[in-house]
Amino acid sequence: MRNLIQEAEKKCQPMFQLIDDIALYNTEKVLNALQKHGVAARHFAPTTGYGYDDIGRDTLERIFADLFEAEAAIVRPHIASGTHALSMCLFGLLKPGDELMYASGAPYDTLEDVIGVRGCPPGSLKEMGVSYSEVAMSADGKLDLAAIRAAMKPQTTVVAVQRSRGYSSRPSLMPEDIAPLAEMLHKEFPQACLMVDNCYGEFVCEKEPSQYGADVCVGSLIKNPGGGLAPTGGYLVGREDLIERISYRLTAPGIGRELGSYAGSYQPFYQGLFMAPHVVAQAVKTATLAAMVCEMLGMKSTPAPEAPRTDIIQALELGTPERLIAFCQGIQMASPIDSMALPEPWDMPGYQHQVIMAAGTFVSGASIELSADGPMREPFYAFLQGGLTYSHGKLAILRTMEYMQKKGCL
Repeated sequence: MRNLIQEAEKKCQPMFQLIDDIALYNTEKVLNALQKHGVAARHFAPTTGYGYDDIGRDTLERIFADLFEAEAAIVRPHIASGTHALSMCLFGLLKPGDELMYASGAPYDTLEDVIGVRGCPPGSLKEMGVSYSEVAMSADGKLDLAAIRAAMKPQTTVVAVQRSRGYSSRPSLMPEDIAPLAEMLHKEFPQACLMVDNCYGEFVCEKEPSQYGADVCVGSLIKNPGGGLAPTGGYLVGREDLIERISYRLTAPGIGRELGSYAGSYQPFYQGLFMAPHVVAQAVKTATLAAMVCEMLGMKSTPAPEAPRTDIIQALELGTPERLIAFCQGIQMASPIDSMALPEPWDMPGYQHQVIMAAGTFVSGASIELSADGPMREPFYAFLQGGLTYSHGKLAILRTMEYMQKKGCL
């Protein structure tokens, strides 16, 4: 198996060079932003109480706005997850009688109860009187503009796009794939704003969806932009008026972004952001190697090893529940934390099928650290993401494949 890994690594070298070039570009972008805003030790100081005039918080938000070429940002440790950030965004922008449309097909599983896709859960958008529709992507994996245009209604207020594939087999979207939809909405449907779920995509490319017309971009700090150091948090960037509305769901109407203390240090958020382009590159290299190894072993991977990357997720079609379980167990056993644990499928809150998750991470559940998971449903995809260092990613792939051989799954 070691020889196969070495051979796969050699085949990946042209892709690795492109990944390093993007990391250099994004590192310079982040460095320039930190210098422009004069970040110093005083920005790391904790605050308590109401948090008025918190210089660390306010400066970090201005830096995010600059990096995404947006008018304003919310960047807070109080946001518990990507789903929380997306939920806050939707409840901030939608009112009773409005419609939410997902233009990239069904959303990620954990948003289904937020929206009220099945039934009417307490606290959902549906209970609040917000209707919902979705438009599938075209057969070639693109946003279907004609179908979206035909589905638009006067009450369609938010059009949402999920950049990553989630737990589906459809391709993830490049930031520039957003541009035609943004142009159409702004010209033909000015009452609607475009929200992009940017989770897993930050710093994988040189530009972000907000630079191609997205009105709001949303993500988690324990994924890409936290660089493996942010212990919690999420962000939203976009138009000033939209961020202001969303901020009233963060705190309270009339208060918005002015409040929010943090008794911990802001240093890991700043340092994590500085590290993010490099760490993301390590994760993308790990995903590329995993794809190449699986293809050489006769398994299907999406994206393919040579394909351009838009996020850190690598889908591996394993075909059987035994393979999926063995793969996730192998990743867990190759982790620096909780390597002695053996993950099994379970009824995870927010998901409609049993899910198996391997996540031996320093920050609990951090998807920028090496992890693997998948729903127990055909065709039994394992979704591999993250990797703080490529060296660990390579070792984990080697040990996982050896474990799968031992279990008789290869």
